Amino acid sequence: MPTDAQAPWYQPVADEIELFEAAYRARMPVLLKGPTGCGKTRFVEHMAWRLGAQRGATLPLVTVACHEDLSATDLVGRYLLLDERTVWADGPLTRAVRSGAICYLDEIVEARKDTTVVIHALADHRRLLPIDKTGELLQAHPDFLLVMSYNPGYQSVLKELKPSTRQRFVSLEFGYPAPALEATIIAHESGVDAATAERLAQTGLALRRLQEQGFDEGVSTRLLVYAGQLMVRGIAPRRACTVAIAQSLGDDADLRRAVDDLVDVLWP
Repeated sequence: MPTDAQAPWYQPVADEIELFEAAYRARMPVLLKGPTGCGKTRFVEHMAWRLGAQRGATLPLVTVACHEDLSATDLVGRYLLLDERTVWADGPLTRAVRSGAICYLDEIVEARKDTTVVIHALADHRRLLPIDKTGELLQAHPDFLLVMSYNPGYQSVLKELKPSTRQRFVSLEFGYPAPALEATIIAHESGVDAATAERLAQTGLALRRLQEQGFDEGVSTRLLVYAGQLMVRGIAPRRACTVAIAQSLGDDADLRRAVDDLVDVLWP
């Protein structure tokens, strides 16, 4: 049985753990919506561990980082030439369906449009994966669960999750935590003291208010943790914030200047 030492640490923000557990018991596919770096991937890792611990056995997690070249073939599988023979090789989605794993498609809207078509039959009462190239109609393992994530802030006409796909999923909203809770996360993940973690959380809050000046998104919790990790390793706080936060938010000169000015005020 998995031990506490193996558990991916996750700080709950609301009732997302209870909702995910209920969805898994009903084998309802889950859609995680939220900005980058807010903890969606860590949440899925934690839930795979948690559900496995509850049943006393490992619940495998198959993670696919979606990108613009990812096709349905990449997910389902393809024929390969091996020792002058043609053999079929399952893709990550097919392996998860067969074995009863959680399959996590991270940032699904980044993938090619044909990828969402293959998951439709998996994401309703049928729980089927059609493999066109082999003619197989694969019934999902009883333990299989499909989880996807996307960032609504990056949606556009060309990158949008269709209602026919979205309405097959239970949707959990994620956002950046309140400053006190975010400070707890920063302290745990980076190792900085409580006072420094609180200052970093306040830095994140102040920078997110700059969205009104043109940022696509505010600074992620991940970047605040990176800044803390640099500080713990001897980098001066102001320099750590510049490298880990300011220089990662964009290259627009005016926005960079606004971020640098704010860092100078918060970390003199």
